[in-house]
Amino acid sequence: MKNLLKALVVVLLFSKCCFADYSLLASVTLDEATKQIIEGTYNKVLGAQTEIIDGKTVYIIKVLTPDGHIRYYKIDAETGQLVS
Repeated sequence: MKNLLKALVVVLLFSKCCFADYSLLASVTLDEATKQIIEGTYNKVLGAQTEIIDGKTVYIIKVLTPDGHIRYYKIDAETGQLVS
C-alpha cells in the first residue's frame, strides 16, 4: 500500500510539472488573437492552437480566405502582435 501511495504521489507531481499552463505566459488569450485575425474580414477560422516557438508562446491560427486559400497567422501571446 505504501508503494502504491508513493507511486501515485510521483505520478501526480510529474504530471503537474510536465503540462504547461500557457495561460500563465500570455497577456492575450487564444480567443482574442483569433478574433483579431477575423475582425473586419470574411476569413473563416479553420483551427487555432498554442505553441512554444523560440521560447515564446505563439498562437497559430489557420484561416480560409474569401478567395479559397488557406493562410496561417502567428500571434505573439505576450504582445498580441503578428509574428513574421
